[in-house]
Amino acid sequence: MKYMLLIYDPADGYDGPDGAALLDQVVAGHMALADELRRTGVMLNGAGLQGPETATTILRGGDGRVAVLDGPFAETKEVLGGYYVVEVADLEAAHAIAQRIPGAPGTKVEVRPLMPHD
Repeated sequence: MKYMLLIYDPADGYDGPDGAALLDQVVAGHMALADELRRTGVMLNGAGLQGPETATTILRGGDGRVAVLDGPFAETKEVLGGYYVVEVADLEAAHAIAQRIPGAPGTKVEVRPLMPHD
């Protein structure tokens, strides 16, 4: 099964005097995990994302009109920081990888199966 592991960091997770050091530690952890997942053939894709200030959102209205908005659509205290796409035997294996994903305190990882396309 293929799963997407979506990484949501707290918006202020890397603020404060220790924020830069924590970010460096988390990035190093991601690099090590990604290298291992690639070597074992589990990781199909993945990337970190630039900050939400770089985002645009395409909004389709009920009348069919489309609007381009600056920033992410949802106003939240979390930001989508990156993702992994993995192929593993089952949900339990995907959870095991998700639990190893580094992040600031409060980081959440959403595990979602990809729709099969045969």
